[in-house]
Amino acid sequence: MRTLPLALAGLLLAGATAAGAQTPVAEHPLLHRLAAEVRPERMRADIQTMVDFGTRHTLSETRSETRGIGAARRWVQREFEAISSDCGGCLTVVTPSDTVTGRRVPTPTEVVDVVAIQRGTGDPNRVIIISGHLDSRVTDVMNFTDDAPGANDDASGVAAVLEAARILSKHRFDATLVFAALSGEEQGLLGGKILADYARAQGWRVEANLNNDIVGNSEGQSGVRDTTRVRVFSEGTKTVETEAQEERRRYNGGEVDSSSRNLARFIDVMADRYLTNFDVEMIYRTDRYGRGGDQVEMLRAGFPAVRISEGAENYDRQHQDLRVENGVHYGDTIDGVDFDYLAQVARLNIVSMAALANAPATPLGVSIEGAVKPDTTLRWEAVPGAAGYRVWWRPTTAPQWTHSRWAGDATEITLPGVVIDDYFFGVSAVSEDGYESPVVFPGPSGSFVSVGDPAAPAS
Repeated sequence: MRTLPLALAGLLLAGATAAGAQTPVAEHPLLHRLAAEVRPERMRADIQTMVDFGTRHTLSETRSETRGIGAARRWVQREFEAISSDCGGCLTVVTPSDTVTGRRVPTPTEVVDVVAIQRGTGDPNRVIIISGHLDSRVTDVMNFTDDAPGANDDASGVAAVLEAARILSKHRFDATLVFAALSGEEQGLLGGKILADYARAQGWRVEANLNNDIVGNSEGQSGVRDTTRVRVFSEGTKTVETEAQEERRRYNGGEVDSSSRNLARFIDVMADRYLTNFDVEMIYRTDRYGRGGDQVEMLRAGFPAVRISEGAENYDRQHQDLRVENGVHYGDTIDGVDFDYLAQVARLNIVSMAALANAPATPLGVSIEGAVKPDTTLRWEAVPGAAGYRVWWRPTTAPQWTHSRWAGDATEITLPGVVIDDYFFGVSAVSEDGYESPVVFPGPSGSFVSVGDPAAPAS
């Protein structure tokens, strides 16, 4: 039996050894090098520049070169263009926009995203996106005149996007990488919808959206500092699930195996393998309770997406007028950003994007059978560029994949003595050099293809 190094998980558990031949987990030197290239001081300078625009409220000044959302987005565009110049023109910078009115946009307002596209060398229609939102706010979401520094919410996310572009643009990847600074998040996730609409218009097969929103603070409301964890939020059942798919999923499972949830598992493994003293805490929610981010609009478009947020939020520093009351400082100022912590979050994004973009595409057409049988059989479609496939399974209450078996280049495998009733299953694709895709759960609930894609599974 031919074996390739695992790239998805350091999961050599006792049960995995019994499940089939295993090889030592191979780490990729490139990913370690990419993580080492992150510079906290560059992100500090980026955030200071964004804070210095005074306010970046979506309804704020657009003509000034020194204040308001217009100046801020033009600065981001110049940064992307400079990064592209450094890599020989490897980035295409676009500014998708829409004129919007709504509950938080009382008069027609042009909302503009700034997006840099690094086209993949082998499978350019497969797209990995990192995003953060450029706009900011104070207590009154309609107040577009007062200073709204937005250092952490969400200049920290935009700084991570820029740092990822600087580092990843020096390398070439099979899949396309997209670096997106979004506007209008605070006014109703407007930039996220603009990006999702743009992606669908381009015919992109978005395999992952890593949305970074509030990622730079390490001191929680209690005053306790925790630099060792970041939260990754992911939806359980798909926003775009049909009624027929819902009925099937309710009966057979899949509530914790959406494409977004398995993307979160992938990111968790990247932290364990390539970061020191920094852990992903997977949160089984689309977002924080009663709150939202731009990844929600990506999910509504059918794209796998997660929200990355700091482990411990400080609400005195979010959506607050700048003031001091009873000795408490309110407001989202730069002194509330921990740049070493932000660097860890940036590293997590960078190694995850690189690993995803170097791996084959996620398998399509994954199906499973085994009712009233002692064995379980999985089938899938061949993936271009895949050297082979690995089948995974885990107890239904386990958060991560615990067992696996190498299938070689076959597109079907039977697991003798593994009863379908007792486990959840999935399949990943592996490249010749050991990069591995996220695991795909069988059926529509786990598929990574987007709505409207010709490869989308039937209900």
